Parts: sequence; C-alpha cells; structure tokens
Amino acid sequence: MGRADERRARQRGGRRAAPRNRTSQQAGPETPATAEGGTTTTVESPAAPAASDAEGATRAERRRAAGRKPGKSGPPGRPGAPGKPAKGRIRRLFTWKKMLGAFFTFCLLGIGAFIALYMMVSIPEGNALAQTQSNVYKYSDGSILARKGTVNREIVDLSKVPKDVQHTFVAAENKTFYNDNGIDLRGMARGLYNTARGRGTQGGSTITQQYVKNYYLDQDQTVTRKLKELVISLKVDREKSKDDILAGYINTSYYGRGAYGIQAAAQAYYRVDADKLSVEQGAYLAALLQAPSQYDWAVAGPIGKKLVQERWNYVLDNMVGQKWLDKSKRDAMKFPIPKEPKAASGLEGQKGYLVDLANTQLENQLMKAQNISRSDAEALVVDQGWTITLNIDPKKQAKLEAAVKSQLTSKLDGKKRKVDDNVQAGAVSVDPKTGKILALYGGVDYYKHYTNNATRADYQPASTFKPIILASALDRDAKTQDGKDINANTIYDGTSGRAVKGSDIAFSPPNEDDADYGNITVQTAMNKSVNSVFAQMGVDVGMKNVLQTADDLGLDTENLQAVPAMTLGSMGASPLEMASVYATLDNHGQKVTPSILASAEKTGRKVDLPDPIGEQVINREAADQVTSVLTGVVDDGTAKVSVAQNPLRKGQQVAGKTGTSDSNKSAWFTGYTPDLVTSVGLFGEAKKNGAQVSLTGATGLIPGTGRINGGGYPAQIWAAYTFGVTKKAKFDLNTELGAAVKPTDTPSFSESPSETPSQTPSQTPTKSASPSQTPSQTPSQTPTKSPAPTTSAPSTPSESPTDGSTDNPLDPADEQQ
Repeated sequence: MGRADERRARQRGGRRAAPRNRTSQQAGPETPATAEGGTTTTVESPAAPAASDAEGATRAERRRAAGRKPGKSGPPGRPGAPGKPAKGRIRRLFTWKKMLGAFFTFCLLGIGAFIALYMMVSIPEGNALAQTQSNVYKYSDGSILARKGTVNREIVDLSKVPKDVQHTFVAAENKTFYNDNGIDLRGMARGLYNTARGRGTQGGSTITQQYVKNYYLDQDQTVTRKLKELVISLKVDREKSKDDILAGYINTSYYGRGAYGIQAAAQAYYRVDADKLSVEQGAYLAALLQAPSQYDWAVAGPIGKKLVQERWNYVLDNMVGQKWLDKSKRDAMKFPIPKEPKAASGLEGQKGYLVDLANTQLENQLMKAQNISRSDAEALVVDQGWTITLNIDPKKQAKLEAAVKSQLTSKLDGKKRKVDDNVQAGAVSVDPKTGKILALYGGVDYYKHYTNNATRADYQPASTFKPIILASALDRDAKTQDGKDINANTIYDGTSGRAVKGSDIAFSPPNEDDADYGNITVQTAMNKSVNSVFAQMGVDVGMKNVLQTADDLGLDTENLQAVPAMTLGSMGASPLEMASVYATLDNHGQKVTPSILASAEKTGRKVDLPDPIGEQVINREAADQVTSVLTGVVDDGTAKVSVAQNPLRKGQQVAGKTGTSDSNKSAWFTGYTPDLVTSVGLFGEAKKNGAQVSLTGATGLIPGTGRINGGGYPAQIWAAYTFGVTKKAKFDLNTELGAAVKPTDTPSFSESPSETPSQTPSQTPTKSASPSQTPSQTPSQTPTKSPAPTTSAPSTPSESPTDGSTDNPLDPADEQQ
C-alpha cells in the first residue's frame, strides 16, 4: 500500500480505532492496530510527535499538536482528550461568528428600513387649525344644550415673547433643545415599546417632536404615528430654525381654559399679552402644559396645587442649571397665582358646568381606553368636532334650578349682608337604577363662578358620612367591643365628649350643641346625628374597614388616613361623590358610578362608554337596613320639618341624612326615594379669595344664632325639587330592622349599661330599647305621622329623646347635624 493510500485509510477511520494519546504503558512506540476495513495503522506515543505528523495526521490536528504543551490533554471531544463529549449541533450552529454576522445583518436591515421610511415620509401640511371644530352638546331628549368651538388662539411671533419666558418652556420640556437634532432616541424607543405593549406614553419627547405631533399629526398613540413623528421631526429640525420650531410649539399647545397658544394662555391666566409675561408667569404656563386641567389653580385640588408648584420649581431650577437665570433672582421668586378664569361665550347659566363635566368624563374614558395622558385626552376632546349627548333631563334640570332659586338664592342679598355673597350651592341628581345624572346645579352662573360646586371636593360632608360607618358595620357583621352585633337596635352611650374606647388615638368628640343623649339605639343616634355614638362605632368596626367601605360606595379615599376623626366626615367630598354613595345604597348595594354621558361620537368614531352600574360592593341586607334607618332621619329626625312635613310631599317614602360641618362652613342634605337620589350642598366661600368661611347669618331669616344646618336650606331645596319630579313609591327592602319596618316585638332595655358602647345582645328579641328609641317604626305610606310612644325606657335618662316627642319640635334653624 502506498503512502497516499495509507493516509486516506487513516482519515477514513484509523484514528477512531487507535486513539493517538494512548500511553507507553498501554502500548509500545509502534504498536500496530487494525483500522476498520482491515487497514493497519500505527499508534504513536507522545515520544514520537514527528512520526505522527509524518504519518497521516490532518492539518488541523498538526496545528493543535504543535500549540499544545507537552503532557497536556487536548480539548474535549477531540483526539487526545478522552472522556469529554463532542461539540453539539446547537453549539456548531450558534458560533460567535454567526451571531455577530446576524447582528450586523439586523442592523443593516434596520438602517435600510429607516432610510426607506425617511425617503417615503414627507412633511405634511399643518392640520392643527383644520382639526379645531365645534363640539355639539345635547340634552337627553336630543335638543341642543350648547355649541362650543370658537377657537381661542392668536399666533404671535417669537420676538413678542420675552427671551426668559422662551427659556421656561425649554427648561420644562427639553433642556437640550438648542443642541439636539430634534429627536430623543432613548425616549422614542421607550415610547415605541410602551405603545406596542399597550402601556401608553411616558414622556421623553423633544419640543420638536411635540410640535410635530401638535401641528402635523394627531394625538393617537400608535406605533405608525410615532414612527412618522420620528421622521418628520428629523426633517423639520433640518429645514426649520430652532426659533421657528419653538414658536410653533408654544403657539399650538393647549393650555386649558379653552386657550390655544401662549397669547391666549397669557390672557386666560394673567390678563396680559404674551410680551408682558414675567419669568414666574412663564414658568407656570410651561408647567401647565403637562396637565392643563389638573394644574389649573382655579379648579385644582390640594394634590394638583402641590404638583404644579413642584413643576414650577423644577422649571426655574432647570433654568438656573442652564445658566439662563441668576440663582439670587430665582430664590426671590414667588409662585404667581393665576387670576380667576372667565367663561367662554355660550356657556351661561348651568351650561358651562354641564359641558365641563361631560368633557371630563369623556377624557377619563379616552385616557383609560387608549392609555394616554390627561393633556393628550384634552387635546382629543376640546373643540374637536364631537357630538355629545348628555343624560341630563331638561325638565328635571329646570326644576332643580328653580328649586335652588326659590329656596335659597332669591333670599340672598349681598348689599344687606356681606355673608350672603359667600354662599355657594351645588347639587347632583341621579337615577339609582341606571346611574344617569339627570340634573346638576354647579353654581349661580358659569360666567360668575367658574368652579363647579357639584363636583368640587374641598368641603367636609360632615354627618352625611355616618351612614357609611353603619353600612360598613352591617356588611362585615361587626360587633361592639363587648361582643354585641351592631345593627339598628344596638344601644350606645350618646354622652357628648365621651372618650372613644379602643382607639389608638385619643378622641372625644362633642355632639352638636354639646347635647347628651345617654344610652340610645343606633336608630335614634342616626336620627339625631349623635357624634359620640358613630365615633365609637367607627372604632368598633375598624377605621380601615370604614375607609374601604367608603371607597367601595363611591368616595375618593386616596391619600386619606383611617383615623377616628373621619367618623365626623372631616375629609373632603363633592355632591357628585355623595350622590354616588347614596345611589349605591338605594340600589341595594350594587355600585352606582354616576355618568353624565349618554353617547359621544364624531366622524367615523364612537366611544364605548362604561356601564354606570357595577358589581355588588356591599350585601343587599346591609344596604337595605341602612336605607331603613335613614327613613327615620326624615320621619323623626333632623330632616323632619323640611322633608317629612313638607306640604309638597305626596306619600313618597324618603331616606336621607343631614350634615353640618365645623364652623358651619358647609351644610348638606343627601336623600333618596326609590327612583331618585339627590345630594345638595351649601358651601361658605369668600368672594374675594375663595377661602372657606362660615355660612352663619346668611339670608338673615334664621332666628337665634343664624346657623345654617343640613335640615334647613339644603333639605328645603331637596324637597322642592324631588317632590316635584317623583311619584309615590315605597322602598323594596330586604330587612326587618330600622325605621321603615314595624318591629315584631317589644324590646327591653338593659338596666345597668356600662361604659362599653353597645349594651345589648345582637340576635335576641330583647336587644334594643323600647320602640321609643327607634323612631318611625310603622311601614305606613304616610311617614309624616310619627307613632306615639308606647312605653318609656325603664332607666333612660330624662335627656334621652323619645319617639314622637313634640316638646321640642325640630326647626330648620336649630336642627342637629
């Protein structure tokens, strides 16, 4: 066999038959071995590498052998390295060369795609002005409520805007504006990723990109739109100067209050032209662009005001960092509070309040559905050609307005009494079965009082919060601290100023006028609005549980602390929120989220609106027992004179609760029939600066101290409206307790009650005091007839009020909370 044949034989399999690294102890230097097919090959030892090279080793093997140190095994899977596996198929496929090649190929493809996109997309004609159209608002019957679409925009040259004011916008939105190429790749990548994942936007756009979005494109959050924004921004940055881009940005942005552009914004917020703006004012307008409605000082809540001030400080601090503002001047600057807004024409009376709430609820839905910011949602809604139909019933709306005028505003005279100028009224009326807002009163006139009193949440709801505490106790089967079930017949100590037992925080709330009631049932405590009873009940239930129930029923409890003082309704709430809470009770515990929107549509688009009726948030029996108890407040409690004995009442069964806050700064009545829930609030607001002030003395018609209580004007407004639009009806209640049902036995009273709040067993017939402790027990359809006392409580203190007592009839001027 020739040398060439021998080499080919070894390559076909000889090496597998005789591994080359066998030691000398296993074989001699030239031990012959037979390869597959009968070919004989020589096994070489480490002592003879030259022979291996000369006798058929492959070229790769010779290279590896030459680079290997003597006595060191070769790589695993190769001759010379026994006991390790051969290279796998996946490893052979994903080598670093192949992966690097794939990466560069992907990059080249991406670059090619971007170049193609750049060539295909051109700068379109500006469309911001063309998109601005009138919105049409309709009542529920299809009649026109308002048209709103006069564009409040005046384009100004950048030279008319002070340089320092220009810098406020750059400092707020894009510090690198003057040096960048118009895009933020990192921000764009984040935006594209979030959009593809359905997470909405998270900022990061340059001023150029925002200008392109406002002027050339739209607010839709899609990958296609963002890619177009990227390309157009690059081209705009190349073709336009930075001053032109900045001028376009500040002239096309929406600032709230119907103002488009910096000139309109300067007038809307500070009553000056753009060229007269100070740095402080410019910084506010720049900060405003992040969330115009939330940051508008006139309507912002405490959180909104805090956020806009933080944003204002951020803008000025950035200017200092960019060397655009001297630090000493910046330190001397004070936040420039904007002036009160002026309403746009065509929104007189209640129209502006209705339109604003409709816009807000539509914006909320778009934010939720499209994962967009409030600012973007406003840009999609305001003056964008929508046809919006409201749930407002024009007849009920007119009736509510007439009730406020006849019962309150016609009696106010600011020339005679300064306090009369400080009285503000708000009301919301809701259908509990559908959640539709049927009527709303936002203030005397949208032109005269911009803040919507129906939706403002800065005044205390006071004792209208008490039913929430009882609802929480009933829904959770809560017990008193001595183990008694809490219900309408449970007895508590109603002594004014009594220290609450079991609270981590010392709390001893006084009753209205510091009245002592002794040991009374929960029913009587609700009728008389006894603070000491419900403060103890809140601790018995657990304030965190009460707070959760409040949230479930419809209050905004974000940032609220679960403290005993909450039992007095010390937080802020709006008539809209209180209407939601009581509508949920009226709807047997099924959540009601009041909605003013019936439909919202524009060319080629209709918004899907959520169902105002939600899930069961408290059990029906708990909700119905609260309703039953609240009929006692009307028939023999703090609303007896204004509601139960109202001559307009024609047999309607009514449940409700009054409320009067500290220092008489607010007064409430929220009540309901089976088919209608209405919350009415009166608020003391200083005409000059908007501070909360007392209502006491308003109208000059209330004898004594002149205090305005919830059972006075609020209840009178409620009755004048409700009894004019509702029919005779009876509650369908799944409960055997409370004032709306007839007791099945004569409960007995504990002879020796202790200081523990609840004194009676929960499930036995003897758990409550005599019927005198539970007012209005008959199921009569004529609630104005209070049942005569049948017995007197054996050891009831003389100051404890009794059922049907007429020794001190309630008067609107002297009712309890």
